[in-house]
Amino acid sequence: MHRFIPAALLAALALGLTGAQSAFAAARHHDHHGQGRRLVFVQTNQPSGNAVAVFRRGHDGRLEAAGTYATGGLGGAAAPGTESDRLASQGSLAFNRSERALVAVNAGSNTVSSFSVEGDRLRLVDVAPSGGSFPASVATFGDLVYVLSSGGSGTVSGFQLDHGALVPIPGSTRSLGLANTTPPNFLTAPGQVGFSPNGRQLLVTTKASTSSIDVFQVGPDGRLSATPVVNPSATPVPFAFTFSPFGRLVAGEAGASSVTTYTLNPTGSLTGPQSATDGQVALCWIQRVGGYYFVANTGSNTLSAFTLTPGGQPVLLNAVAASTPAGPIDLTASDRFLYGETGLAGTVEEYAVQGDGSLVSIGSVTGLPAGIEGIAAS
Repeated sequence: MHRFIPAALLAALALGLTGAQSAFAAARHHDHHGQGRRLVFVQTNQPSGNAVAVFRRGHDGRLEAAGTYATGGLGGAAAPGTESDRLASQGSLAFNRSERALVAVNAGSNTVSSFSVEGDRLRLVDVAPSGGSFPASVATFGDLVYVLSSGGSGTVSGFQLDHGALVPIPGSTRSLGLANTTPPNFLTAPGQVGFSPNGRQLLVTTKASTSSIDVFQVGPDGRLSATPVVNPSATPVPFAFTFSPFGRLVAGEAGASSVTTYTLNPTGSLTGPQSATDGQVALCWIQRVGGYYFVANTGSNTLSAFTLTPGGQPVLLNAVAASTPAGPIDLTASDRFLYGETGLAGTVEEYAVQGDGSLVSIGSVTGLPAGIEGIAAS
C-alpha cells in the first residue's frame, strides 16, 4: 500500500515554510497532539532548503503525514553528489527522548538545528554553527549533543541542550586528522558519531579515510579527551554502528559487506572482533530491533537480518530479508516496526518485524524528494 504525502504538505515543503505556516499542520485537530503518540521524523536534505517531515505511527505501524518544518538551513551532498546517501553517514537526525528535542544537521550551510517536539508538531528553537564543515551526523546523551562534521580534517563539536537551545561547549571541538575535501568524497567522509551506552565515550567511524573506529573519553564537563584511541576496524570501511543490549559494539563495515562486533573497553580500545558477511553489496547502515540487527545494502537494494550468539558472533539470518526501491540508506525503529529510507527513490519503506526476525512489508511512503537522508523515531 502506497500513501502519497498530501499536496498541502508538499506545497509547504517547496516553499520552505515553518510548521506554524504549513497549511496541513494548521488543519490538524488538537486531539491528535498528545505527547504519547509515536512519531517518525524524516529529513529532506534539499540544497534549496532543508526540512523535517513528521509522520504519526499507527498501531499497525503505518505512517501518516503530520506536517513539515523548515530547519532554517540547507541540505548538502558529498562528492560527487550522485550517490543514494547524499550525506554519506548514519544518524544525521537524532531524537533526544529526555529533552523531547530533535536535532538535525544542515550540511549545505554548516549549521545544526534543534526543535522542540510538542505533540506531533515541531517548534524550531535554535540554529547554530556546527563547529566544522559539512556536518553529517549527530549524537545525543542526556543534555549533551555532539556533531560530526566530515569536511576537511573532520571534527566533532559539543553542545548542551538548554530548553531546546544549542549552547556550544567551549573548547570541545576535536579534529580527526583526516584529509578530506569540502564537501568530502562519500567514500572517505567519516560515517557516524555516537555515544557509548553509559555516555562516557564518544565513537566516530572514519570509513575509507583510515578504516578506523576512534574512541574519545567524555569528561564530566562534556569535553572530550585531547585525542582518541584509534582502533583499526576488523574489515574495511567501518560505516555505522549500534550496541547490543549487553554493551557490545555492533558495526556495519561496507568494504566486505559485513557486521563486526567488538568489546569496548574503558580505555577506549576495541578487542575481540567477530565478523560475518551478508554477501550483499555495500552494507552501510544498521538498526537493532530487539535481538535482531537489520542492515541496508545500498549497492544491492536489499535489507539483511542478523542476530548475535551469546558470545557476540554475528549470525546471518537472511541475506535478503527485503528487497527495496533504489538506494536503501538510513534506518530507524519504533517498537517492533522498522523504517528505511531510500535516497534515490525518495521513499520510506515500512516493515513489521516478526518473532523470527523476518520482515513483512506493510507499506511505503512516497512523494518525498530524492536525496532524503536522516530518519529518527520518538
